Amino acid sequence: DEIYETLMKFNLLNEKVIRDFQIKRHYLDLRSSGMRSAEAIDQVLEAYPYLQFDTVRKIIYSVKLPEELEARLACA
Repeated sequence: DEIYETLMKFNLLNEKVIRDFQIKRHYLDLRSSGMRSAEAIDQVLEAYPYLQFDTVRKIIYSVKLPEELEARLACA
C-alpha cells in the first residue's frame, strides 16, 4: 500500500516492531481458538524458525498492541 511504501522510503517503520506485533497477534489468535500457551508458542516458532522459544515468549509478554494500550488509557 502507498502509505506503507512512503513510510518505508523515509525509514519511519521498524520492521522488527512490525514482526513482533504480527507474532503477538498470531499468538493471541491461537490462544483465543483454545490452544494451550506452549502449543501456540510452538506454532509461532514454526512460522519464525530463526527465533528461540524464550525470544517468542518475551515478545508475547512485553509487546503491547494498540488495543491493549487503548484499554489501559481508558481505565486510567
